[in-house]
Amino acid sequence: MRKAVIDLGTNTFHLFIVEIDKGEMKTLYKEKIAVKIGQNGISKGKIANDAIKRAIHTLKIFKTVLDQFEVTDVKGVATSAIRSAKNGQELVELIKEETGIHINVISGELEAELIFEGVKAAMEMSNQNHLVMDIGGGSVEFIIGNDQEILWKKSFEIGAQRLLDKFHKSDPMPAESVDEMFVWLADELADLKTALEVHKPTGLVGCSGTFDTLSEIYLNQIKKERKLSSTTFKLPIKDYHDIHRDLLIKDKAERLAIPGMVSMRVDMIVVASCLISFVLEDLDVKHITACTYALKEGLLYSDRALTEISDSK
Repeated sequence: MRKAVIDLGTNTFHLFIVEIDKGEMKTLYKEKIAVKIGQNGISKGKIANDAIKRAIHTLKIFKTVLDQFEVTDVKGVATSAIRSAKNGQELVELIKEETGIHINVISGELEAELIFEGVKAAMEMSNQNHLVMDIGGGSVEFIIGNDQEILWKKSFEIGAQRLLDKFHKSDPMPAESVDEMFVWLADELADLKTALEVHKPTGLVGCSGTFDTLSEIYLNQIKKERKLSSTTFKLPIKDYHDIHRDLLIKDKAERLAIPGMVSMRVDMIVVASCLISFVLEDLDVKHITACTYALKEGLLYSDRALTEISDSK
C-alpha cells in the first residue's frame, strides 16, 4: 500500500511518498521545494500573486510524481501562511481546480500534535519531559510532553518569515534589533514561559530546517558526516552558542560561505537562531536534539490524522 503526504509550509513545500508492507514503512520518494509563499505577503495577511503562481507550479510537479508512483492515498495539509491569509482558501480551491489535489488547512493545535507524533516516531522520549520546538516560516509550535502524553502545546504566529520582516531590516542584524526582538518575544511567549516553569522540561528537541542547518554547520566544523539513517542528532549547547554569535556578525554573503549553510535558510536563520537563543534562557540543557521528523511523519504515524483530516476529493 502506498501513501503520500504533502505539507504546504510557509517556506517549503514537501512531498513524501512511502510504501507500507506488513507494518514496515519504506520511503519511495522525498522532495522539498522552496516555494516561499509567505514572501512579500505574510505580514500583510495575504499570499502574493507571484507566490500563488509558484505554489500552483509546484503542486503540478507533485501531481506528476504522484501519478508516476500511482499513489491515490494522499494527505495534503497547509499550515500558517495559508491558515492566516485572507486569500488562503482561494489558493486551496485553485490547487484543487488545477491539480485535483485536496489540501486541508489544519489548526495550529493539530499541527503541534502531529509534530509531536513525528518526534515520537523518531526517538525514544522517555518519561522525562521534553520541550519540542518547530520553527516554521509562519508559525512556531511548542509542545511539552513525554513518552506517555502531551502536557502542554501551543502554536504561535511568530514564524521566521514574520520575524525577518519585523526585525531583520539591515544586514548584519544590529544588536539593538536583537534586543528589540527579545523584548517583543518576552511578551509574545509569556504562556510558554509559564508552561516551562510548571512542567520543567529537561530536554529541547528542535524540528525544521533551522535545526538541520545548525547541525550541518556543526558537523562541518568537527569534520564529521551525518548518517543518512539517523533521525536525530545532538548539537552541544556551547557549539550552538558559538555558531549563533557567528551568525549575528555576518551579512548574507558571509553566511552563505559558512560550510554547511543551506542557501534556502540563509535569510531566515539569524532571526530563527535568535528565537532559539531566547528560549534557551529558560532551559538548563547540555545539548539540542535536532530531529528530522516532524509534521509530515506525524501525518503518517498518527491514528488521529486518519480521522481528523478529511479525505474529501
